[in-house]
Amino acid sequence: MQSKVSRYFNVLGNLPLTTLVTNAEGKNVNLNKAFDELMLRIRETHNRGNKLMFVGNGGSAGICSHMAIDYSKNGGIRSMAFNDGAAITCLGNDLGYENVFAKQIELHARKGDMLIAISSSGKSANILNAVDAAHEAGCFVLTLSGFKSDNPLRTFGDINFFVDSAEYGFVEITHLALCHAILDLEMGWGTKDVSAEEIKLGLDAKTIAA
Repeated sequence: MQSKVSRYFNVLGNLPLTTLVTNAEGKNVNLNKAFDELMLRIRETHNRGNKLMFVGNGGSAGICSHMAIDYSKNGGIRSMAFNDGAAITCLGNDLGYENVFAKQIELHARKGDMLIAISSSGKSANILNAVDAAHEAGCFVLTLSGFKSDNPLRTFGDINFFVDSAEYGFVEITHLALCHAILDLEMGWGTKDVSAEEIKLGLDAKTIAA
């Protein structure tokens, strides 16, 4: 009988590959094609002098901060997250928490920028308002959501990733994996020979799962 640990990681490991992707018209998009488009669009966004903007709450905010620095430092792609504590508390106090990201996008977004909006539930008002503000500014929008397939965020983006799980941990980790994979692949992962370390890690993973 498979152990709980093995079952957990088997379910988690399969979620990125079963992520559902739709476009602004709600039509299904092949995951590989979505990655190809996003990698090209992200690099072109930077080359034009534009930037990526990440927004999310709680664990998703942690993903935003993580990705903003990784895309900037490792990928050489102009990126920022709107998670500064003073900004969040100031704008939340003055304008309401539902506007903490929309106001910052209104101030900082420029036509041609790209917004990555992350929400496990896809229902957070401040994320939905951020997407509206980004569209108003002429930005391309990528959304990442989970839980229920009819969540509103899933219909708001130009490209929408939906993780079909009701588990917070699974959804958040998959969102992080998807964002990281886009960056890693854009930077050339998989174009070099497999290293001895990768081979060993692969063998070790099989041993653990057995």
